Amino acid sequence: MSLSDDGGYGGDSHRGPETGQTRTRLPDYDGDGYGSARRSRTGLTSRNLITIVGVIVLLLAAIAFANRGGSGNSESPSTDSAKDTDAARPTAPTGTKPVTGKNGGIATGFPKTEQGAESAGANYAVALTSDGMYKAARRHEIADAVYAPSVAAARRSALDKVYSDPAFLGRIGLKPDGTAPSGMTFVSRANPVGTKTESFKGDTAKVSVWYSALFGLAGAQSKNPVSESWYTNTFDLKWMDGDWKVIDFTQRDGPAPVGRDQAAASAGDMTKAVQGFGGFTYAR
Repeated sequence: MSLSDDGGYGGDSHRGPETGQTRTRLPDYDGDGYGSARRSRTGLTSRNLITIVGVIVLLLAAIAFANRGGSGNSESPSTDSAKDTDAARPTAPTGTKPVTGKNGGIATGFPKTEQGAESAGANYAVALTSDGMYKAARRHEIADAVYAPSVAAARRSALDKVYSDPAFLGRIGLKPDGTAPSGMTFVSRANPVGTKTESFKGDTAKVSVWYSALFGLAGAQSKNPVSESWYTNTFDLKWMDGDWKVIDFTQRDGPAPVGRDQAAASAGDMTKAVQGFGGFTYAR
C-alpha cells in the first residue's frame, strides 16, 4: 500500500510477442454471391494447418510469459533487491506484507530496509499527530513506543510542557485535561500521502513523510472547526532491538495542494466520519 501494502495492486499487464499479420482466406463460392461456400475436398490445406499450429504456439508462449512473474499474493517473502528498489517510485507498492506487532498500539517490527524505515516513519507521524498526544497517559505510551530509550525521557518531559499547558489547550478549545467540551468531538489525525528515504546507511536512516492533517473540534458550536493542513516530517531513525526508533525529527509546512471548491461537511457529518472511519497501519 502502495499504502504500499500492497499485495493486491495490479501493474501493467504482461504481453506476449507480436504475432505479426495473418492473411484471411475468404471461402470460394460457386455461382452468385448468395450461394453456399464450397467445401474443400481434401480437408485442411497444409497452409491452413501451419497457420493454426502457429497461432496455438504463440498463444501458449504468451500465457507462459504472463505467468512467469507469479502473482502478487505469493507466499514467498519479498526482498528489497537493488533491481526492485531502482524500479519502484518513492512510495510504490511492493507486495511486502504489513507487520503484525504492536507496541503501545503502534505498529512495530518493520524490517531493516529502506522500505521498513519509510513504513516506520509513516506510522510514527500518525502516532505523534494523534489526539492521544493530548492525554498524559497515552502521550507517554506513544513517546516510549516511538522514541529511542536514550531520548524518550527527555522527549516525554518536553511534550508534557506543550500538551499540558492550559493556555495552549484553551486556544484550541480543549479542557485543561485535554478532553473536548461536552457535545464536541476533537479531531487530530494525520493521513500520510507518501514517504521518501533521504539517506540510509547501516543502523541509521533519514526518511521524510508527506501528509495531510485534520485538526479541530467538530460540533455545532465549535469556534475551531476541523480544517486541513499539509506538512512534511523528516525523521532521524536508528535501528535498535529489532526495530526503528526516532532519535529526532523536524517538521515543515507543505507542500500544500490547491483546495477545491468543495462544500464543507456539517458538524454532524464530520463527527460521524471521524468516529466511523478508522485508521491504517502504513506499510509497503
